Amino acid sequence: MAEQAQFEELAHQLSAVGAVKRDLGRILPHDCPAGSAAVLMLLGRHGDMRMSKLAELLSVDMSVTSRHVAHVAERGWIKRSPDPADKRSRILHLTDAGRDQIDELHQRSSQLLAERLSDWTDDEVGQLTRLMTRLRASFGDCRSAPRLPPAELETTTRTPANT
Repeated sequence: MAEQAQFEELAHQLSAVGAVKRDLGRILPHDCPAGSAAVLMLLGRHGDMRMSKLAELLSVDMSVTSRHVAHVAERGWIKRSPDPADKRSRILHLTDAGRDQIDELHQRSSQLLAERLSDWTDDEVGQLTRLMTRLRASFGDCRSAPRLPPAELETTTRTPANT
């Protein structure tokens, strides 16, 4: 197991990932802010879904999700149709224009990463990708409640006995 100092340095380096995310945010098209890009990417990755599922994946409440969805719908990147199972709900679908926007987002982010990592070998980029994938998997579903160690989980889910 790694030493405490290694975990402290890792925490420091992970906090610096914010600078990478900010740089990636700066290259977004002017009419596609980060929230809109997230909506498009999630629909592109997971397919058609209800707003409630999108809110869950975004880890934001429905009012924030509604604003993001309204923004992308106004631009014609998605369409909303009635859910056959529940006419009060809407299913969100990517349009061809939305898929084109996703392609543009992928192109811009890939280009920025290629520029910034131009002095990295293919193996180094692959290693970083594998390690980041493993790191994310170690944290489980980051959109849900934090994963607690079994002993801590046990103490937080017990109800006190009547005395």
